[in-house]
Amino acid sequence: MTDQTPDLTEELRDGILWLAFNRPEARNALTFAMYERLAALCAGMATDGSVRAVVISGEGGKAFAAGTDMTQFRTFRTDQDALEYESRIDAVLEAVERCPVPTIAAIHGACTGGGASIAAACDIRITSERLKFGFPIARTLGNCLAAGNLARLTELMGAGRVREMIFTARLLDAEEALRIGLVSEVLADEDSLMTRATELAQHVGAMAPLTLRATKEALRRNRAATRVDDDDLIISCYMSDDFRTGMEAFLSKTKPEWSGK
Repeated sequence: MTDQTPDLTEELRDGILWLAFNRPEARNALTFAMYERLAALCAGMATDGSVRAVVISGEGGKAFAAGTDMTQFRTFRTDQDALEYESRIDAVLEAVERCPVPTIAAIHGACTGGGASIAAACDIRITSERLKFGFPIARTLGNCLAAGNLARLTELMGAGRVREMIFTARLLDAEEALRIGLVSEVLADEDSLMTRATELAQHVGAMAPLTLRATKEALRRNRAATRVDDDDLIISCYMSDDFRTGMEAFLSKTKPEWSGK
């Protein structure tokens, strides 16, 4: 099975489903169509043994995925626009988490914003030495992460590291990501990364599927038990003057002037 769509490629090979973000000219920035296709694939994943593992990567040699395509935010006008966007992203991340087979993020280069959220929702993350992981939104856009997304990152990194990463808008490199447990392995380059992704997918794909599925779901339920209402926080950021300023500055490659309004 091979489906070469413009922005997300899909190939089933020897029981491994290879998914690749394919907008290298935009550092694989994610469109809504890409998010929705990823969610649909994960939600509709076969459990008959034809797919034993999923590997997600990025094409072009520079990025896994560099977040949501910012041009899509120019249509935001109401509170509901902001809430629907975060709800949409949450549904995508939950679909990745609920995927009934193991998911592996094979990360090379930039992995930021929505791309970092998708990687965090995968079961296993491995990377090349060129990793740059984070959410530089306090410097670039002035929006926020939803509480569920923060909880997922906190589970992986700890609340202190998540807070420091977002407050400083810095990107984690491969060495630090390995040290704190965000990734499980660091490979020398993209070729060795993809070779290792194949080996790892074959290995975990041979394990007892019900054991893996039950473990994934139990961990998800543990975190979901502390779900909180964050609508007011999302609205306060996405409907602000600062977010509009940050978005236009990002698109024009200028530095935003924050007003706190």
